[in-house]
Amino acid sequence: MGTGIVHHSIKSVNRRGWQALRAASLGLALLVAACSTPKKAAPVVAPPPPPVVAPKPAPLPEARLNKVALLVPLSGANAALGESIANAAAMAMADLGKPQVQLVTYDTAAGAGEAAARAMADGAGLILGPLLGSEVPAVQAAVAGRPVPILSFSNDAAVAGGNVFVLGFQPGQAIARVVSYARMRGVERFAALVPQGVYGQRAQLSFVKAVNDAGGRSTAVVPYTREPAKLLAAARLVTNYDARVRASGKPMIRPDGTVARVAGALAPVPFQALLVADSGAATARFLQPLSRFGAGPGQVVILGTELWNNEPGLAAVPALKGALYATVPDARFNSLAARYRAKHGGNPSRLASLGYDAVLLAHGLAARWPYGQAFPRASLLARDGFSGIDGAFRFTASGVVERGLEVDQLGSGTVSPAPASF
Repeated sequence: MGTGIVHHSIKSVNRRGWQALRAASLGLALLVAACSTPKKAAPVVAPPPPPVVAPKPAPLPEARLNKVALLVPLSGANAALGESIANAAAMAMADLGKPQVQLVTYDTAAGAGEAAARAMADGAGLILGPLLGSEVPAVQAAVAGRPVPILSFSNDAAVAGGNVFVLGFQPGQAIARVVSYARMRGVERFAALVPQGVYGQRAQLSFVKAVNDAGGRSTAVVPYTREPAKLLAAARLVTNYDARVRASGKPMIRPDGTVARVAGALAPVPFQALLVADSGAATARFLQPLSRFGAGPGQVVILGTELWNNEPGLAAVPALKGALYATVPDARFNSLAARYRAKHGGNPSRLASLGYDAVLLAHGLAARWPYGQAFPRASLLARDGFSGIDGAFRFTASGVVERGLEVDQLGSGTVSPAPASF
């Protein structure tokens, strides 16, 4: 019986132990499972977004301006004159503040035609220059029929016409103005000494016409060369000295027919005013020969040309005191010259005003010149003209400039002001 009880007791213990072991194993499994669970990864911090940058505004479109070409010598023999004109033109652009045209300067020293061709390739619609009348044909050839006006700084009226306008000071106008003034002052008889060459020929034609237009009478026009001996001969001829000696009744004649001296009194010269169509310095060299033959200062009125305006020292020549000449007014130019000296350290050429006024003219007509279109040539012929450093001016139908001129007297200043307008 005991054997059975033992077997029964062991069996009962084994079943209860298994249940306990099973429960323990399950708990251990849960514990191991809990220990083997991976840790959660640390959260990744995203980088901050880049700062928001406002987009740059689109650049404003540049104003579209028509191009104006300035053709002057910036190197070579005429470089100083060309630079003076170019500097004055640049001053005009600066003075305008907001110019309505784009100015581009081209050196003509290697050829005005070549410079003009470059200007055409760059799209210029107006040409200011060239300096010399002899350069105009080459510039015309470069323009090649395009509607591009050429405003030459030359005083050669012969090159004007078509699309060529001459802006330079005209000797004929100065001669006409001073002759007209002298005529108004009671002078009736006039004579002239003119240098040989193109300038003298044109001065002669202008003189004869001016005297006729003023209702005066021309007694003589004598060409001369500037050699001292030739000056004496020209003075003798224009004063009609030999004929006056013979008319005195007591001449002493040399074998060659010339008069050696005169014993009696001579009749006065046949004119009251004498034009010397040359510089003031050349005129001064004539004074002694003229005095020798009865036509010196105080005996006749000496008339000069626009060339005298380039010689400020003439007022200091005593023998020229009282001489008359016509010129553009100087007040505005004197102001420009003072500013020029302050900026560039030297005196400008008297022709520098042409560059300044040409820029003012182009700017003033810009409103009538739509971008990309032909320059309004007809506007250059405005009857009322324009105003600039050199006063009132306008272009005639022939393309030659007409200016309002004053009459100055050496030693006295302005005796007849220039008109302010036409």
